[in-house]
Amino acid sequence: MIWVGSFKSLRSAIPKPRFSGVPLEVHTWVRSEIGLISPLVDWLMSLIAGSRSVFGEEEFVELALREVLSNAMLHGNRLDARKLVHVRCCCECGKGVFIIVRDQGQGFDPNGVPDPLAFENLNSEHGRGIHLMKLAMDEVSFEHGGTQVHMRKGSARKQETPAWRPHDRSARRLVSRPSPGVRVVELRRRPSHAVSQTCQINGDLSAAE
Repeated sequence: MIWVGSFKSLRSAIPKPRFSGVPLEVHTWVRSEIGLISPLVDWLMSLIAGSRSVFGEEEFVELALREVLSNAMLHGNRLDARKLVHVRCCCECGKGVFIIVRDQGQGFDPNGVPDPLAFENLNSEHGRGIHLMKLAMDEVSFEHGGTQVHMRKGSARKQETPAWRPHDRSARRLVSRPSPGVRVVELRRRPSHAVSQTCQINGDLSAAE
């Protein structure tokens, strides 16, 4: 099943989305307004949670979504309401979730982002969102000159032994100073990485409205 449309139109047509059990792809876009982050994330998370694609790991996907949307609007589109942020989300029960977010900005070099955990950068805002996304998701990559972010979270069904990531404690400190549109959350123990099947989406995101 594929749903395509602006977030405004999809939310109007499907105010309380329910997962039907079949693989689902959502293609949507939203203006670069911070106030739209929470409604969009809440709407998408209701689908992701209902799909049970990342059962027990939803809070990590939500954190990554909020950070990536905040980055796209603030740093990518510079809060220019004429520019859009595109989101493509694919989820399937027990097979994880795959998300692509694209902005209409100038892009950036992800290798040039400073390490937010370095002592001299602890009070800096730069790099925090990317670091949290990488902590929360199994895979994060930047394409098309940094204007497009690909994120994947596999199913946690086969993961049994919780394990601390090296920087989980630092992640809590970073989350305590959230980006605009990002809620403060408390990271729990994160299950160790497990290889699992995921939805595959090929090609670029569709053009704007």
